[in-house]
Amino acid sequence: MIDYLIEKIKKTGAPIVVGLDPTMKFVPEHIKKAAFAEKGETLEGAAEAIWLFNKEIIDKTYDLIPAVKPQIAMYEQFGIAGLIAFKKTIDYCKEKGLVVIGDIKRGDIGSTSEAYAAAHLGKVQIGNNYYAGFDEDFATVNPYLGSDGVQPFINVCKAEKKGIFVLVKTSNPSSGELQDRLMKSGTTAGAEQGNNGTGNISFADRPLYEIVGEQVAAWGEQLMGKYGYSSVGAVVGATYPEQGAVLRKLMPKTFILVPGYGAQGGTGKDLVYFFDDNRLGAIVNSSRGIIAAYQNEKYKKFGADNFADASRQAVIDMITDIDQAFISVGK
Repeated sequence: MIDYLIEKIKKTGAPIVVGLDPTMKFVPEHIKKAAFAEKGETLEGAAEAIWLFNKEIIDKTYDLIPAVKPQIAMYEQFGIAGLIAFKKTIDYCKEKGLVVIGDIKRGDIGSTSEAYAAAHLGKVQIGNNYYAGFDEDFATVNPYLGSDGVQPFINVCKAEKKGIFVLVKTSNPSSGELQDRLMKSGTTAGAEQGNNGTGNISFADRPLYEIVGEQVAAWGEQLMGKYGYSSVGAVVGATYPEQGAVLRKLMPKTFILVPGYGAQGGTGKDLVYFFDDNRLGAIVNSSRGIIAAYQNEKYKKFGADNFADASRQAVIDMITDIDQAFISVGK
């Protein structure tokens, strides 16, 4: 799957993923009015509104971008109706040829992890038949439970030619409370490591995100693609460019999903070191900066009636910002 994503990025020239993370405050009144007229001011009405909102944004941007990233929580809050809208969004994006990254951040063990992987990336057997549940192309995964939580996803990815992005250094301000904690990382030279007092063991204090990044790179060896990148990727926030540069070197074969651009403060100049010298190796997410662009003073001229046109212009401006950042550093 990573090869297909890379080919889409090359074709569009836009290493961008649009985060389809709708809330009711982003949905223009005329969309809500139409949805509520059909289904009432109900969970079903709200779900219809966010589906109509998504569809118009997809229609206006799909030719510019390689991928979308719907955040499942924004749909789950509307219950079963919301999950139906989530699935409709996935299916419609695939009809438009977009890669779908399901932002689900699942992390568990054993049969539970296997079930999450089957629901979002694989298939479930019913009698003699097999059915895909949500059927995203990639899913985000929380690695806190270790290999027991991640390997079931990798197994499904092998079978279904799908991919995952594992949380490594997230974009939120408090991520450092755990992810930046210094840990003792030991290496052994001259003898096998053990408790017998032999060997030359050296320890260094390193932030946890570096250790997780190295583990992600190791997992990724199981799913290498023809362009030299793995279908086991990493999530590293644009709001931490220095850490991103370090992780780019630690994970040379790992594709990086970069949230935090735009509304969270990340800019084009923060992004360039997440990429390799061929402008590959990363894809940058923008959510409300694109889908709610019409509410931004910069795009106010479009108005609520033309909200999706504002989203299209925000995508174009983001592409330009990233291109100019590449030029500024000679990439």
